[in-house]
Formats: sequence, C-alpha cells, structure tokens
Amino acid sequence: MILSKKTRYAIVALTRLAREFGNGPIQIKDIAEKEQIPQRFLEGILLELRKKGILGSKLGKEGGYFLLKKPAEVTLSEIIGHFEGTVSLLYCACEKSYRPCEFCKDEGICTIRSVIREVHDATQHILNKASLETLINDAAE
Repeated sequence: MILSKKTRYAIVALTRLAREFGNGPIQIKDIAEKEQIPQRFLEGILLELRKKGILGSKLGKEGGYFLLKKPAEVTLSEIIGHFEGTVSLLYCACEKSYRPCEFCKDEGICTIRSVIREVHDATQHILNKASLETLINDAAE
C-alpha cells in the first residue's frame, strides 16, 4: 500500500500542529506555506480532521486550527485508518475491511494469506505505537 497525498499531507499538517501544541490556533495559510501544502487541499483535510474530533478550530483574525488531543494521543494508525481505510495488502488478511479471497479455495490453509496477515499485524502494531509525539521527537533528534 502506498499512502495517498491526502494522507501524507494530513500527517505533515498534524505534525506541524503537534509542534505548536498548547500555543493556540495556527492559521491554514501558515501551515500551507511552511509545509508546502496546497491551501485549498489542506482546508478539506483539516475540516475532515475537525469532524473526526482530532482538531478544533477558532474563527476570526486570531483563529485557526489546533489539536484537541495531546500529540501522544493521536496515532498514525488513527490518521491512516481514517484516510486510507486499511493498511492490509489483501482484504482477506484484514479484520476491519475483510472480504473473502476470490483466489483461495481454503483461507485457513492459504500460505499467502498467512504471511500477509503477519505483515498486516506487524504494521498495525507499529502504527498503533507511533503518535504525533513520536514524529516530533524523532525529528528533534
């Protein structure tokens, strides 16, 4: 799976907001300029994240967007899951978006599914542990 531009922009914008956590709202134009994200595209992304309950917003001259949760509470799994749906390479190996495999005669003994399931579980584990705080701390090192 390759992350879409929308998902990557969301992660970049959220990382910017995480760096500024507790400093008040950040205007969209400032995020767009600093992170080189098209402003119109970013507006839609931030609106989605507000509706999801990750961001809050304030109107007016001093307005903008801000994280509602602490950076440690927003995982990459939550962000990617919202925009991409699943991180699995096969639907038959993913509980969240499961669909029967059209190629397998018996999923219980399918070795391909077994390996892909391991990849899915390991990826999900890593994304559940990685938060916005992880990203800003890694960037500081």
